[in-house]
Amino acid sequence: MTAIKERIIGAVSLMSNEDAEAFWNLIQNRYIISPKTWNNWDNIEEIEPDEFDLQMLHEIENNPECKEFITSEEAMKELGLS
Repeated sequence: MTAIKERIIGAVSLMSNEDAEAFWNLIQNRYIISPKTWNNWDNIEEIEPDEFDLQMLHEIENNPECKEFITSEEAMKELGLS
């Protein structure tokens, strides 16, 4: 175990139960720690597409230019960000 992990364990062992629970909640909110949290797609609410979404889907299906891909470097250059 690394020194930093040992320091974290030491700090947690000195915390009150309430502080340890708050720290645990921070960890859970920041990192995937169990198989239950790996697939949160089931928790996403499905909604019907609005008119803007439908227009985008139509363009994707029917506009050949929507199937052109460029690298991130090319996109950055085109947008003047590089």
